[in-house]
Amino acid sequence: MKAKLHNDHKFDAKTLSSCCIRFVMSLMASLLVVYGVTAQETKDSTLHEFKIEGRQNVTNDARANVFAPGLKITTIDSATLQQYQMQSMASLLAQQVPVFVKSYGFNQLATLNFRGSSAAQSAVLWNGIPIQNAAMGIADVSMIPVMLMSRANVVYGSSAALWSSGNVGGALLLENEAPVFGLSKTTLAASAGAGSFGQYMAGIKTEVVRRKFFFSSSIFGQAAANDFRYTTQSGAHRSMLNDDLQSLSLMLHAAVLDTPSILLNTYLWIQQYSREVPPALFEPTSSKKQKDMGLRFLTDWQKPLGKGTYYGRLAIIYDKANYTDEDVHLASESKTRSVFIEMGWRKNFRNLGQLLLFAPCQFSWMSNGAENEDTALQQRAALVAAWELKALRQHLNVSASVRGEIIDNEEILLPGINASYRLTSWLSIRANAQRTYRAPTLMELYSFPGGNQNLKPEQGWNEDAGYTVKAKIGQLAVFHGLAVFNRDIHDWIYWLGGAVWTPHNISEVNSKGIETENKLTYTIGKWKIHAGLNTAYVLATTTSSYIYNDGSIGKQIPYTPRYNGQANLGLAWQGITLTYNHTYTGYRFTTTDESAWMLPYSTCNVQLMYNRAIRNHSCQLIASCNNIWNKQYQLVYQRPMPGINWLVGVRVE
Repeated sequence: MKAKLHNDHKFDAKTLSSCCIRFVMSLMASLLVVYGVTAQETKDSTLHEFKIEGRQNVTNDARANVFAPGLKITTIDSATLQQYQMQSMASLLAQQVPVFVKSYGFNQLATLNFRGSSAAQSAVLWNGIPIQNAAMGIADVSMIPVMLMSRANVVYGSSAALWSSGNVGGALLLENEAPVFGLSKTTLAASAGAGSFGQYMAGIKTEVVRRKFFFSSSIFGQAAANDFRYTTQSGAHRSMLNDDLQSLSLMLHAAVLDTPSILLNTYLWIQQYSREVPPALFEPTSSKKQKDMGLRFLTDWQKPLGKGTYYGRLAIIYDKANYTDEDVHLASESKTRSVFIEMGWRKNFRNLGQLLLFAPCQFSWMSNGAENEDTALQQRAALVAAWELKALRQHLNVSASVRGEIIDNEEILLPGINASYRLTSWLSIRANAQRTYRAPTLMELYSFPGGNQNLKPEQGWNEDAGYTVKAKIGQLAVFHGLAVFNRDIHDWIYWLGGAVWTPHNISEVNSKGIETENKLTYTIGKWKIHAGLNTAYVLATTTSSYIYNDGSIGKQIPYTPRYNGQANLGLAWQGITLTYNHTYTGYRFTTTDESAWMLPYSTCNVQLMYNRAIRNHSCQLIASCNNIWNKQYQLVYQRPMPGINWLVGVRVE
């Protein structure tokens, strides 16, 4: 769609966000002269509460629990994970969390956009290690089954010092359940589901617990025809072609408690995805296919010593992709390998706070799969220090961190500071400032054709601040949070071209905006009712360019909606949970000069979950209906999404 879009809905969010951030940071700075406090620890006990500000049991990672009091972290609770256990992480995030998920179609590639960031600026970590593709720097969240994960947290804003230098926009933290030891028990859970467009899925999970040994295994398989009906540009109704999907995921977890203080974990995650790539609206047919295979091995250990704890991690990641297109006689294969090593030490110094030191190293290789292949290598080595302080009778919580890193031959220093302050029992404020840096990926530098070895790294600063209100009035629990943010990135990398696409630095991009989270939960007898509303306003614009007379100056970055949000309304009664979800996504420009855009869209979804215990068995029924009003919409230009569709599943443990 091409025309001049009215910009009367813009306002000067930069002034507002800068003022709020400076005010909160000034307040934090004035309080830093005293002593420090440990992080507030509050438990989430409300129905379906997946937004919390406390850090207790949020994650197994001390970086989030202790050293990130000023960061905005959204936690997806176990009830929500259960409702979406038959779906992918892409579907869950798109419907429940204020982050834009850019999907190229139903069950196709899906990436994350945090506050106007690019997909390569978003980190995805599994049990503390980054799992983005080593060559492209992105993670396809449509290939992550919710069933395999026990915990999921979303970190907003840059936390590069704690979670890798490429973490510019935000991070998705995924974890498996921590091992339990003690009484011997063995559990078996089986699940199966079916849905629209020939969708079938099944999973089995086993868990064995002994006094000093823990073992669990999960296997999840999925098949789908994805032959949904859509409307062409000429108005004709057709069924989607060349869109089959078959996938199989296996995850093993073994843990040993060697002594009362030494814990050893080992994980193995194997995935196989075979997907056909359907035609875009401008293509009459498609014969494209892609087969992905991934292997992730992780072992970690930890040993308390005095008031400190030592830990270590070793991970090996292998990704392979085969892409074919019979129409143009194209066949390509790419392989990436990564070795990740990290050693760390954490110690509590009583009234002086806590210290965390760790040294992560990563070696990544990319090859094209040919016999006489050329291999590209990227090396990263870092040393990180984080200090958490306490003060003012547990009201102030401050953490400062610094990361010194060498990427190939480039040396960088990434300082950061974040803090929270509890003004009253129901009101707290927080702030975060972090220097950011992202080195070009192997694909951006060395892909053939199209690589650009003259690329500069992206770098800049990120600031964000906000407040949180948590109160309980009788049977009514109230949660309200507001965040403002500002981020300047120099030498932003963007792909441009026609027949051959090449990445370029387009100079400077500024992202700023406001986010709100709101939740009401009312309990009466055995009934619990909740209502929630999340909103986000993001302006991500090019502020300067290396290109002469560039039409992108002052214009929104492509595929970054200015407005998006989710509304949820639900109730629970005696094991029955019913939730209505409404999502809204605003205009997305498809060109850098805003000459073409995609219209806003809304989707409405309903989820039903019923839990019942029968003797020694736990039975669960899950049903969902997505896009219940059968809206026609696209997330990516010329890539239609399905209309109304349903999914039903059962689980017995």
